[in-house]
Amino acid sequence: MSPHELAPHEQAARRPRVMVLFGGRSGEHPISCLTAASVLRAIDRDRYDVVPVGITRSGEWVLADDDPDRWLLTAGGLPEVAAGGGEVVLPLAVGRRGLRVLEPAQPPRELGEVDVVMPLLHGPFGEDGTLQGLLDLADVRYVGAGVLASAVGMDKHYMKLVLQGHGIPVGPFTVVLPGQWERDRDEVTARVAELGLPLFVKPARAGSSLGISRVDDLADLPAAMSAAHEHDPKVVIEAGIVGREIECAVLGGRSGERARASLPGEIVVAPDAHAFYDFEAKYLDEAHVDLRCPADLPDDVVEQVRDLAVRTFEAVGGEGLSRVDVFVTGDGDVVVNEINTMPGFTPFSMFPRMWAASGIDYPALVDELIQLALHRPTGLR
Repeated sequence: MSPHELAPHEQAARRPRVMVLFGGRSGEHPISCLTAASVLRAIDRDRYDVVPVGITRSGEWVLADDDPDRWLLTAGGLPEVAAGGGEVVLPLAVGRRGLRVLEPAQPPRELGEVDVVMPLLHGPFGEDGTLQGLLDLADVRYVGAGVLASAVGMDKHYMKLVLQGHGIPVGPFTVVLPGQWERDRDEVTARVAELGLPLFVKPARAGSSLGISRVDDLADLPAAMSAAHEHDPKVVIEAGIVGREIECAVLGGRSGERARASLPGEIVVAPDAHAFYDFEAKYLDEAHVDLRCPADLPDDVVEQVRDLAVRTFEAVGGEGLSRVDVFVTGDGDVVVNEINTMPGFTPFSMFPRMWAASGIDYPALVDELIQLALHRPTGLR
């Protein structure tokens, strides 16, 4: 056993304490809150003690309401973590797992030790390796990918390079680095034109389809670049691929075993309502989106998708969970679009739906992720 691994007697002495961490500084803040609502409702309170902690849009860590309904989408708008309720301070020394709460004009309050953090944060400053590095500094266990896999998974530019290096098929793309569009718009446009039409213009380090535009005419490229730059100074531009949008959920293996892939699912968007699976289609317009689990695919294509999903997970050094998105062309070829190391996790999200279709329901999935984290050694792995 690693010197940093939680001993069986230590686990048996009390219920493991789980910090459910959500919110964050990225544009996906409300989606993180929606995910937290589902996890707080599903987690087994007889088996785990739970400490909900929210991160405000300005980066303040606060004690959060443990009522799942507080973090749901309502007619009044999207949920958001507000300041107040006591600032939570995370330990930074190895071997210390105790949390402290700081309140105005009050002495620091000890909140007790945390055994594992469930970082339900999407996008930069949470899913990109920054938070994972903070937790690694203090040898605090957490659910999901480590620093490198999180960073690679967040940055579509380097993700594609890593996958190409492992012989995994990805579609044609080009990258517009910070400042390039402003310095030489003609050169960028000429380079982009070689990809053909349609194009998809994306922020390199954002999720939930934020800032993504479909471009069917190069005259629309400046507006698409502007929309992407609202979220990221670096932009990835991909050639459109004609094919079915298929997703596959991956869970890490236990005790050195290989990762596991779910049955694939398929996203079908009503073409008269949305040009692609954008933010509105994902979260605000369920009537025009059909999420099919499992996807109706030939058996050999199903196995190809599942194999590529596991290989993609391994290529970036994934841990815990990921969702791998692919295209299946009319010829039966499978092309990887991206990997998401902290996918949406509401009961209606594709990741838990695919595992439900594969025999693991939502509460069991939450439990499995916590157990994977508890049994994972800290330090270099």
